[in-house]
Amino acid sequence: MLHQVSRRDVLVALPGMSLLTAALHGIPIRSAWGSEEKASSNLWPEFPRQDPKMVKEIVGVAHFDEKRVRELIDAHPALVNAWWDWGYGDWESPLGAASHVGRRAIAEFLIERGARMDIFAAAMLGHTDIVKGFVAARPGIQRSYGPHNITLLAHAQAGGSEASETFAYLESLGDAGQLPKTVELAPNERETFVGHYTFGPAEQDRLEVKIEKERLMIARPGITNQRLNYVGENQFFPAGAPFVRIRFDVREGKAAALTVIDKDPLVEATRVAG
Repeated sequence: MLHQVSRRDVLVALPGMSLLTAALHGIPIRSAWGSEEKASSNLWPEFPRQDPKMVKEIVGVAHFDEKRVRELIDAHPALVNAWWDWGYGDWESPLGAASHVGRRAIAEFLIERGARMDIFAAAMLGHTDIVKGFVAARPGIQRSYGPHNITLLAHAQAGGSEASETFAYLESLGDAGQLPKTVELAPNERETFVGHYTFGPAEQDRLEVKIEKERLMIARPGITNQRLNYVGENQFFPAGAPFVRIRFDVREGKAAALTVIDKDPLVEATRVAG
């Protein structure tokens, strides 16, 4: 998609931009003789927000691929503080990704490049004094969740032996590994909710509830795919979003509709297949 920018916009907003930079960004440029040249544009539709494809990639690879993380940050330094929403508000940064899987080298590289240190990274890296400082300043913060509802204690555990002191301290608090409350859903009850639910006329205006590896999942095909956690009375929350509720209208043993609720209803979808 081409993005049209007027010459006046360039001259007023970006007076110091070089012709080469303008050309690389597909911005119309005026020569000293008043003529205009147009460079091809490959900007993404959300510009000047960061390219969502790159954001998703940097967060994804920060879980396991140090080489690719370095390549992406070298090419696009601002990605170091990018955040990706896996769905329903389950936000994750590259540092957050590296922290909950114990990728110390990736985390330290990101911090060196300007990533914002938080209590979860500090716990994984074994910075006990920093973690204690957070808890002293804000008692109860140890019960906060990282991406995907991963606990602070689990982050320290991911840090291995180098975070053993931090782990011991957090364990002594008694509630740093406390997960959101859920209710067990019997395997034979999962089928009650499986199906396709539509909330609009377009092909992508649908949600799919399915079973993967004995887990109930909810997906917007091609966009999100998250585990559902049961809280009782035909209600669930998606992984990483414990304050969101997905409520099913069950009739004669089968869900007929669902509603996504973030305090107020966001989406109401009717079951059409499955």
